[in-house]
Amino acid sequence: MPDLASTQLARGMRDLLPEEMARVRRVESAFSQTCRAWGYGEIRTPVIEPLHLFTAAGTLSPQTLDRVYSFLDWDGWSGERVVLRPDSTIAAARLYAERLDGGRIAKLFYSQPVLRFTDDGSSREEWQCGVELIGDTGRAGDVELVSLALEALGALALPDVQVRLSHAGIVRGVLAAAGLAPEEQSAAYDRLLDGDLAVADEVEARLPQLAAPLRLLFEIEGEGSGYIANLHAALAGAVPGLRAPLDELAFVVESLEARGIAPRIAAVLARRFEYYSGIVMGFQSAGRRIGAGGRYDELIGLVGGTRVPASGFALFVPPLIELIAAEPEHSAPALAVEAASATPRAAAAAYEAARALRAAGIDVETIAPSVRTGGQTARMGRLLCADAAPRFVLERDGAATTFERIADVVAALERAR
Repeated sequence: MPDLASTQLARGMRDLLPEEMARVRRVESAFSQTCRAWGYGEIRTPVIEPLHLFTAAGTLSPQTLDRVYSFLDWDGWSGERVVLRPDSTIAAARLYAERLDGGRIAKLFYSQPVLRFTDDGSSREEWQCGVELIGDTGRAGDVELVSLALEALGALALPDVQVRLSHAGIVRGVLAAAGLAPEEQSAAYDRLLDGDLAVADEVEARLPQLAAPLRLLFEIEGEGSGYIANLHAALAGAVPGLRAPLDELAFVVESLEARGIAPRIAAVLARRFEYYSGIVMGFQSAGRRIGAGGRYDELIGLVGGTRVPASGFALFVPPLIELIAAEPEHSAPALAVEAASATPRAAAAAYEAARALRAAGIDVETIAPSVRTGGQTARMGRLLCADAAPRFVLERDGAATTFERIADVVAALERAR
């Protein structure tokens, strides 16, 4: 991102150059093709939503709400407070509640930005490719979403992709067993995210029945179903509320292991302690966070629909376009098509010829850029176009050939491929 002293960009925003946009489109294309192949349909929600959608029954925490862009949507003498979309999952939940509710299973995906205020110099506009699986799909729904995300990421040939899994009920179960109120649980979770493991000691002091140090849960990540079995043996007896979350997590992990996928297990994984209610997932590549999501069974009811199980994830476009391999050199040969003279009729002849050549599958350009992006294009030569005989002059390899019909030019170029 350029130095703020030398740019007129708004703080936290960025431009994308053609080669960067080519990578964005690669990410979006791989993602959408994967989603469609799995039977998901594309949606788009408005960039402006009512503020109350995100304050309803605590759908977003006060800390997150402090970061939304909100303003008054003026309507004569009245108006309501609206926000620039800070979260796509809540917006998708609103869409489902209003347009698709009734207990049906909805398989949705989207590519769109979320906008959140930051004061640390980081980006305030984050493009995401997201999936929402809404409806009673059982534990298989969580397995599907992890598998779908990995297939989409696999299409991008990313280095060293890792899956990390957790369950929102693990931390909630421990904090609730310690007698913490919901707002105290949120504060404790935020401290854990910040790496403050003193929370573990404070909670452990409230749970004398524990047979193992609580720091083992919050400080150490483990491998797969074996680690979950150890957690179950060490903690579930003292905190019965951990049994169901650990069983749900074990089902997903064992299903993935049976396919040769080895997820890591972390008690503290979700970045927010708001609407997640079950399995939480995270994805990394080369040590960078590239996606996250989880189950949010209560959210549809909170935004006005009937309660229905749901889960989803988002892949983060900015780190993905930095991690994918460079665009290959453009191998399709291009032909320069130019007017033979500076007259309107010659210009028209050139653009008509270009249209016909593109229709025949030949890449052409009528104005050559001063700076090429996305790989240097190979040249087939130059075609000069006139409104009188000779109509076309094809210059290639130091030789010039004349033609009267564009079809003959196409045939000559096809033979030269």
